[in-house]
Amino acid sequence: MIDIVIAFFALGIIASVVKSRFEFPAGLYQTLSIFLMLAIGLKGGIALADHSSPSVAGQALVVIAFGLMLPFIAYPLLRFFGGLPRQDCASIAAHYGSVSVGTYAVAVAVLESRGIAYEAYFPLFVVLLEVPAIAVGIVMADRSLLAKSRKLVHEVVTSQGILLMSGGLLIGFIYGEHAASIKPFFQDLFHGVLALFLLNMGMIAGKKLGELKNSSVFILSFGVLMPLIGAILGGLTGSLIGLSTGGVILLSVLGASASYIAVPAAMLEALPKANHSLSITSSLAITFPFNVVVGIPVYVSLVQWLS
Repeated sequence: MIDIVIAFFALGIIASVVKSRFEFPAGLYQTLSIFLMLAIGLKGGIALADHSSPSVAGQALVVIAFGLMLPFIAYPLLRFFGGLPRQDCASIAAHYGSVSVGTYAVAVAVLESRGIAYEAYFPLFVVLLEVPAIAVGIVMADRSLLAKSRKLVHEVVTSQGILLMSGGLLIGFIYGEHAASIKPFFQDLFHGVLALFLLNMGMIAGKKLGELKNSSVFILSFGVLMPLIGAILGGLTGSLIGLSTGGVILLSVLGASASYIAVPAAMLEALPKANHSLSITSSLAITFPFNVVVGIPVYVSLVQWLS
């Protein structure tokens, strides 16, 4: 049986496919996104206050290196096997080098429902993996853009994902256990909010299914193959730095995920000539559903079996 939060994602797809008249309330998606990002950041910051050590810093450096590596794997696949233009390759590679907070939240919910422990400070790694791939993608497209665009740097640093998760992480770290007064709101409601978020994501993904008809077989294949490559490398990296079974699973999930929030905004600013609909279709209509419905259960089972 699939996890209950994933069932809400399936319900959203069904609602879209049958062309239900149900409409997700305007602005609610943004509210749910804000809640999830702050909740993830706060939880990690509170845990980091108790677990900060040189070993965590060492793990963080390896995780950053892992994030930098993924676009260099995605780019040649897109360029030489897919035959896509350079800017399209760079944009898509950046999406797959970054992470999906929604996919991570689903993985956390699955682990907690199964009683699988993981490093409580893991949200630190989520924040660290948001930015490196964006810089790599820009350099791949045009090295001069990275030095010229101060506006782009500002856009990335102040983007919703980076600002809220890093801000929540910092607040949680400063206040530690003194943040107990807001825990009932951000922790007890997490799974319910995630269910609503996935309902909407299912509806969005369902609406984009029609766009897959115009996508090449290569993009469809890449949207499934690249997450598997990222998951394997994430699992190996997690084992290398000594993460728990739950931590290895989560790093596999982050390696398999593709950004559909922070990176699209940055790439739209940096690479206006790239085919951004191709990037979004691949990350949101192919990779996100694949990870939520198939990938995460497989990663969990495989890592547990290997452990």
